[in-house]
Amino acid sequence: MKHTSPNYKLESIAIGECQWTKGFWADKFKICEESMVPYMGKLLCGSTGHALNNFKIAAGLKKGKHQGMFWHDGDFYKWIEAGLYVYAINRDKALLDQLNECIDIIAQAQEEDGYIQTQIQLRPEADRYENRKYHEMYNTGHLLTSACVHYQVTGERKFLEVAIKQADLLYTIFYPETKQFGRFGFNQTQIMGLVELYRITQNRKYLQLAESFINRRGTYEVKHHPTTEGYPIGDMVQERTPIREADEAVGHAVLALYYYAGAADVYAETGERSLLRALDRLWENVTHKKMYVTGAVGQTHYGASTSRDTIEEGFIDAYMMPNMTAYNETCANICNAMFSYRMLGIRGESKYADVMELVLYNSALSGIDITGKNYFYANPLRMIHNSREYNAHENATETPNREPYLECFCCPPNLVRTIAKVSRWAYSKSKNGVAVNLYGGNKLETSLSDGSPLVITQQTLYPWEGQVQLNIKKCKSEAFDIRLRIPNWSEKTSITVNGEKIKRAVKRGKYTKLNREWKKGDQINIDFSMDVNLIEGHARIEEVRNQVAVKRGPIIYCVESPDLPKEASILDVYLSGKSSLQVEHRDDFLGGISTIQSTMLIRKDQTDELYQTVKQPEWHRQDTTMVPYFAWSNRGMAEMTVFLPIVWDLE
Repeated sequence: MKHTSPNYKLESIAIGECQWTKGFWADKFKICEESMVPYMGKLLCGSTGHALNNFKIAAGLKKGKHQGMFWHDGDFYKWIEAGLYVYAINRDKALLDQLNECIDIIAQAQEEDGYIQTQIQLRPEADRYENRKYHEMYNTGHLLTSACVHYQVTGERKFLEVAIKQADLLYTIFYPETKQFGRFGFNQTQIMGLVELYRITQNRKYLQLAESFINRRGTYEVKHHPTTEGYPIGDMVQERTPIREADEAVGHAVLALYYYAGAADVYAETGERSLLRALDRLWENVTHKKMYVTGAVGQTHYGASTSRDTIEEGFIDAYMMPNMTAYNETCANICNAMFSYRMLGIRGESKYADVMELVLYNSALSGIDITGKNYFYANPLRMIHNSREYNAHENATETPNREPYLECFCCPPNLVRTIAKVSRWAYSKSKNGVAVNLYGGNKLETSLSDGSPLVITQQTLYPWEGQVQLNIKKCKSEAFDIRLRIPNWSEKTSITVNGEKIKRAVKRGKYTKLNREWKKGDQINIDFSMDVNLIEGHARIEEVRNQVAVKRGPIIYCVESPDLPKEASILDVYLSGKSSLQVEHRDDFLGGISTIQSTMLIRKDQTDELYQTVKQPEWHRQDTTMVPYFAWSNRGMAEMTVFLPIVWDLE
């Protein structure tokens, strides 16, 4: 019997119930199936990534030593999860056999009491749960999640039993509150994994353990302890303030958002109102004060929190949003969508799906190239050659080009598993109906909360065009709801049912609920206005004063140096407020995208002077193509900018 979280207004559909059929996400899923997952498997199961080799060595099947980051086990679990989502759609036996062979090796590497962490098992100098810098909790969380997905997709228990043994050990050690382990969990994926394991097994101790990790965070004095040596403390790892008292997102952005997503999972089961109030505050703080126009988060590589704790790869003060040095780790952007997806389930409000969509089309997809084989770790909004020392940070996480392998490999499998599963985010189930969260050509085959079957197909060229057609193929005879998300960016939206315009008002940024006795053959047509809009930042975002970004539908655009004269720099480019912005769809360009054509102003009198007397600028007009931000850096090394200074009164 499927577990239903008691505090969700919108429940997830099951894995595989929605499949992309044609269009943007169908194309991305095909690349995921044919390129992303196989290519990543070769990396991680070979000598480059070494992840599978680590498990083989721990299992006694191979000699050698651990290679890769302390969290490399977790990277491998994420790749398995991605493969399982693909298998749920294509039912490719060869793919499942490959994944099961890996799971067999993982099971052999697990110790009798359930412990499995190759970075510790293969290091004689390291002890279990000796120091949180080894990321044992992070790896455990991804193990639990991946194993739960394997069980949901296949019905087989072997991987699930590995997860149960590990979770039972975790409960034995960490559920009793001790000074030694009270602050241990800091990269909090284990919370999400434990809740998912509870949902499958109905063993409440896993939920209790997940909640205990939340309850203890921020209740201990912030000072170094033997388990914390070698890694920053305080706001960096969200331990200065208990989450129920928090009103600001602080520290490492990935750690924070995994934590908040896990807390949202716990709330979905417990219904604790103080926890929900905190999650509301934190979501508002992230999305209204610390999120980029692309949906990206984690403003800086190195910085300080408002409490002056040292932080890395994370949140700094509100409205401090640098473009060129923006860090915006791919994982953090994905986690932003993960947190919003959970809040969508809890609150049932369209604004959360707006953020999911923004991330998916922009700051998530920018993390991978159009072939599916090269990756970004950081995702700035402006790139200028030699503007910062990209190789200064270890593990090649900051590079001017995407890389075929990153030694710190957390982001690539996180992104690939997200692309593989995004069809599951397209719809949710309400108490008596279904909600359409994301648009794209697809087929939904599910059952409503009363068990009645529902089949809907969706046809659209979204996000390049605003017309969407939903066709009812099978449904019950009694009335039920179909909720349609009206994106906040759509100034005008029209909806017809069987050719007749609906009578109720359609509000942007809200769900429009259609309740009626639906029947096979009914057709819903939606037309979103796909205007090209100029977007300005809040007045307190100093770096974008008098600058604008260009957005059409959910897509943020950028100017890239291959589309400029060779002698021009991105910093020479201005946008005229009077210039027209023309849309052109090109199936043969960058995997098939809609570009925006405009006449840009190239300033010809720029000098190397640090400061100079203001003069009337000298302009050169240049017809320029703007491309979606996610598609930049697919034509060799390039300069790029999202925000452009704007000139309004030029004749």
